[in-house]
Amino acid sequence: MNRIPRFAIALSITIAAALCVSVIHRGATPSAFAAVAAAQDQAPPDQGQPDQGPDPAAGNMAPSGPSYTTEAPPPDQSAEQPGQAPDDSGYAEMPTEQATEPPPPLPDYDQPPAPGDGYIWTPGYWAWGADGYYWVPGAWVEPPYTAALWTPGYWGFYGGRYLFYPGHWGLHIGFYGGINYGFGYIGLGYEGGYWNGGHFFYNRAYNNINVRVVHNTYTYHAGNRGSYNHGGNYNGDRNNNPRPSYRGGSGVQTRPQPAERQAAHEPTAPRMSTQVQHAQTYSTVHGQYASQNHGRPATPAVSRPIPADRGSRPSSSSQSHGNSGGNGGHHR
Repeated sequence: MNRIPRFAIALSITIAAALCVSVIHRGATPSAFAAVAAAQDQAPPDQGQPDQGPDPAAGNMAPSGPSYTTEAPPPDQSAEQPGQAPDDSGYAEMPTEQATEPPPPLPDYDQPPAPGDGYIWTPGYWAWGADGYYWVPGAWVEPPYTAALWTPGYWGFYGGRYLFYPGHWGLHIGFYGGINYGFGYIGLGYEGGYWNGGHFFYNRAYNNINVRVVHNTYTYHAGNRGSYNHGGNYNGDRNNNPRPSYRGGSGVQTRPQPAERQAAHEPTAPRMSTQVQHAQTYSTVHGQYASQNHGRPATPAVSRPIPADRGSRPSSSSQSHGNSGGNGGHHR
């Protein structure tokens, strides 16, 4: 009987051990990947570091044409006095209110938590009533249609008068006088969130969000741009003015950017009848008037959301001038 050399036995044992390790490794690897995938699926969506990559809310601005850095801006043909803004009827709603005195500065206030997914924040503003300026509280609003964004209204100084251009709904953010209303409305565009796949994603850097109620969130802050955070702290604005509430005169000095002008040519919808009713409700509340509250409204914001008016639909820019106070047509 031939005897097997020792080195042959050792070699066989080594090969067998290597095969066992290989089989075990191949069996364990899929389980490890599955565990990692499961952990990723269970992680909430807002776990990444903020300020990574481009701001997803940049898509709220309309794609623009030639830049004013290479082409001279159109001249202001209608400004009658130094410091006055031109008539904004070319890229804003028809003015609905007129006053002979400037609106008060914007007050600091807290944003109530978002009531649920799909609501859009509409900031508070000064309106003109029987006894002067009164504050229309900020509110969460159910948009009239999917992917709709809110362009706030604003006051502009023109021809020795203060004119109010009401807000509107559209697929992109238009011009709102460069006013920093806070909560993502920094004066240019909207950084408080964006639509994606029929769902609205909320930027927690600007909004008061309860993640147990609102599920689509992220965190992104553009850096040194001024804003109100959800706690009401004001950090200045892009024009270095302290809480300005109107354009022109001694207020914000700004002009529409190419993307804002482009948005003026898109189909938009005027403010809904439910929003108009919201403003009218507070026109009879004495604590909302600047003459009574000295710039500190009794109700700066409301927690109850404003329901959508499904009859409000976007209309083409080619249609005739309409009534911006309800469900009528839209003008450009």
